[in-house]
Amino acid sequence: MTKLHELNELGQSIWLDYIRRDFMASGELQQWVDRGLSGMTSNPKIFMQAIAQSDEYDQQLHELDLESQSPQEIYEALAIKDVQDAATILRGVYDRTNGLDGYVSLEANPNLAYDTEGTIAEVRRLHHAVNRRNVMFKIPATSEGIPAIRQLISEGININITLMFSIEHYEQVAEAYLQGLEVLAQDGQDLSMVASVASFFVSRVDVKLDPRLASQGASELRGKIAIANAKNVYRRFKELFSGERWQRLAAAGARVQRPLWGSTSVKNPEYPDTLYMDSLIGPDTVNTVPPDALEAFLDHGTVRPALEDDMDNVTAQLARVEELGIDLYEVGQELQREGVDQFVEPFDELLAAIKSKQRQFMRA
Repeated sequence: MTKLHELNELGQSIWLDYIRRDFMASGELQQWVDRGLSGMTSNPKIFMQAIAQSDEYDQQLHELDLESQSPQEIYEALAIKDVQDAATILRGVYDRTNGLDGYVSLEANPNLAYDTEGTIAEVRRLHHAVNRRNVMFKIPATSEGIPAIRQLISEGININITLMFSIEHYEQVAEAYLQGLEVLAQDGQDLSMVASVASFFVSRVDVKLDPRLASQGASELRGKIAIANAKNVYRRFKELFSGERWQRLAAAGARVQRPLWGSTSVKNPEYPDTLYMDSLIGPDTVNTVPPDALEAFLDHGTVRPALEDDMDNVTAQLARVEELGIDLYEVGQELQREGVDQFVEPFDELLAAIKSKQRQFMRA
């Protein structure tokens, strides 16, 4: 038994924030599954590193009709194959857990982050093209993304909501999920067939706030607010997924929308490298981590339920931040805008790299 199996017993699933063709083909993904891995996530930066910086995709590029396809169509063909291959390997986890885990996440075009109708159309199309039950489609929690999330959940499509940084982001996302399920129930559909996670980003909050806290004479809060912020979201999760409204949906087969902790690799070398993973272990949660952070946790991380520890202090820390004049909602909005930009940039770089390869292969 590995620490991943121990986490599973505590109710937390570990997904790997990584995808690459040789990772599936070599059997490495299956080895991770055997060690207790429960799923995978991807984003434009991960695909940019996989496709643009290797020759692993050249064979498929040679097989595609490069003259008639745009760089985005070529990218989608490459990414969809990777996602389908990963979903095939993870299907055993999906079946064994009755659809709780075993998912692969594919990001919608980040250039659509502020386009509701464009996002809906894109995810519908990708959902049809991928054609795997254990795939989630990632949509950011922008104000334009929220109605898209609600609509797509109501159609029974699995959604991984990303770029959440504040309690307000979380409440909007959870409400969109609940409303989508209610529409699905009214239509007489099987609620047990739709799954969703609410990806709440952690370490970037400390990266943003630590210098400000230090400048305002509150250095004792450095490295603490990201965890307090996430714990506060978990407290709200337990409130929203209880009571009469939720019980009606649960009776119809609905699953809770689990909080997923994202950006849990530690950015500040002064902090323990397993700080965020150690601190956010609890039932009905997911943590998605890159390979190096996961290896660090397996080596020296601490497995214990810590997510609801010291909640009085969490409340006090968040109150202190407010006293300092720091608005965590505004901080979250800024981080979300930056997050969208950080996905758009590598996505555009990836399309440019594919266009370059396209020209190269067409001349050959």
